[in-house]
Amino acid sequence: MLFIPEEDPYYYASSNVLGTIDKIEKLSKRHPVNVLIAGKQGCGKSSLVKQYAAVHRRPLATFQVGILSEPGQLFGEYALEGGETKYKQFLFPQALQTPNCVIHLEEINRPEHPKALNMLFSILSDDRQVWMDELGLLKVAPGVVFFATLNEGDEFIGTELLDAALRDRFYLMLMDYLPNEVEREILINKTGITGKQADDIIDIANALRSNPTLLTEISTRTTLMIAEMVSVGATLAEAISNSVQTNKEALESLLISLHMEKGYLEMGETEYLLYTRDVLLKGESRPLAENPPEEKMACSQHA
Repeated sequence: MLFIPEEDPYYYASSNVLGTIDKIEKLSKRHPVNVLIAGKQGCGKSSLVKQYAAVHRRPLATFQVGILSEPGQLFGEYALEGGETKYKQFLFPQALQTPNCVIHLEEINRPEHPKALNMLFSILSDDRQVWMDELGLLKVAPGVVFFATLNEGDEFIGTELLDAALRDRFYLMLMDYLPNEVEREILINKTGITGKQADDIIDIANALRSNPTLLTEISTRTTLMIAEMVSVGATLAEAISNSVQTNKEALESLLISLHMEKGYLEMGETEYLLYTRDVLLKGESRPLAENPPEEKMACSQHA
């Protein structure tokens, strides 16, 4: 379904990125444009595409390239309908033929089959058209902007390298993580946490980012997840443990070290509580130690 996305009132980007986006918008008035946005996971590539569509009031269609396993799969597929095999057209042909549409090809370097993107070559070339026996001649409408995003970095070694001939059809934009002062404003504005809580989260995030044993990237997406957990009452240690996807033993060791050094990571105590709908509705949480013997036995049977 094509739709104009809602604008993010707290979206930040560098002046370089915004300058390039402004030029892309001007070029799109002349002819369709292709833009490749590369950068580390979680640095805001997909959010930039969505914000561009929202700011310029353009319809947006996003397609997951990672699920493509054969050429032409973006356009449609044959399916059994009423005992007959019929061709079912997907959203992609409609998006191609919608003037001023923003088409987002997400993780373009990760198709299941290396030839799954072959039909994009003519769509992204000067011809801007492709012939399909099932659909006829498809022409790219005026003003269409193609955005392709890909994650780059050591953790993505092993993914398909983007074909050089395909990559040559795109303007290239590089994105990186936000500076601390901008990230701080985003955490406060989007989650409602205090300035002190935002400072603590960024301080810890920087410590995690500089730790080589964790082998993970702490992106703004991750710090937002941490901030959201904190905003609903989680301790900083809980929020980090639930949000950072990495070796849990190494993470716990680092959190204890930071707790000893800085003292603001409340570690908390672990206790087991009865969790049922009845308890939830009553608003009471009973420790397991207070349960009668029958309930203790029931709990142990479910363990």
